[in-house]
Amino acid sequence: MLAAAIVMIAGPVQADSGTQNVLYQTNFATNPYWTTNNPSTDYWNPQGESYNFSLQPSTGNYAYSQPINYKGGSFTLNYDVTIESIDPGATFRLGFTGADMDFNKGPNVITAFANTKDGLIMALHTVSESAIQSDVSSTMASYGGPTVNYQLNTTYNVEVDYNNDTNVITETVTNKQTGQQLWSYFTSAQSSLRDMNRIYLGNVGDYGAMDIYAVGYIDSVRLTTTVPATPATPTPVPVSTQPTFAINQTTPATITATYTPIKTVTNRSPLSGMVAIAALGIIGTIAIVRTAKKKR
Repeated sequence: MLAAAIVMIAGPVQADSGTQNVLYQTNFATNPYWTTNNPSTDYWNPQGESYNFSLQPSTGNYAYSQPINYKGGSFTLNYDVTIESIDPGATFRLGFTGADMDFNKGPNVITAFANTKDGLIMALHTVSESAIQSDVSSTMASYGGPTVNYQLNTTYNVEVDYNNDTNVITETVTNKQTGQQLWSYFTSAQSSLRDMNRIYLGNVGDYGAMDIYAVGYIDSVRLTTTVPATPATPTPVPVSTQPTFAINQTTPATITATYTPIKTVTNRSPLSGMVAIAALGIIGTIAIVRTAKKKR
């Protein structure tokens, strides 16, 4: 419980979000056709539907999956392991690596179950492409919490999460039967991981003693990568279309009015009539005067 509390305080928050894309998985119900340089010790067990191993440090024996198309980005490696026996100095290793499969050469992310002077401990190891190596184990001297040991003949689920945004790698070991978390801690890859192409089981690069073995089996291997979430496309708001009314405008008929011109009557001036009457009077007066003069 104390170890779990320390991890919760010190552990980074995994910030990746998105959907999981499966790069590789097998439950060993059928032959996974892994390649090995020692088929007598590393082989598919069809009866147990598992993959058996017997790893000896000095032999450099290995087994690995079919090619995996991984170019970079966040990923999660998950598998079950049962260690049946392990001699002092022996180590079981499984991880995600490049073609070298040497745990001393990058790029790789490797989990380990070992038998050391501190007992049966778990470890997380990584080497970047730029050859920066980082290790953390379940011993007090390594991660700062109380030393945590695993048990033989107990199946553990191991999950390794790599966050490409922070280059942080977290290993979590859980008791498969009880669901109780045994140990969890993290380390940094220092730089981005990419171009790893196989899930690897073995001890390439381990030049330990002869005739010591880590024996057991693995099951339910799965590797996924995180596909970033696609921002939701906003749903367009329906636009209410107002009905269009066509107004039939009738051009008013042009009414042509025929006007009959009214004859203009020229009114004679009343003055001209009076002048005429006066003239007649004057003429009459003159005639009367002339007649009177003749009579005389």
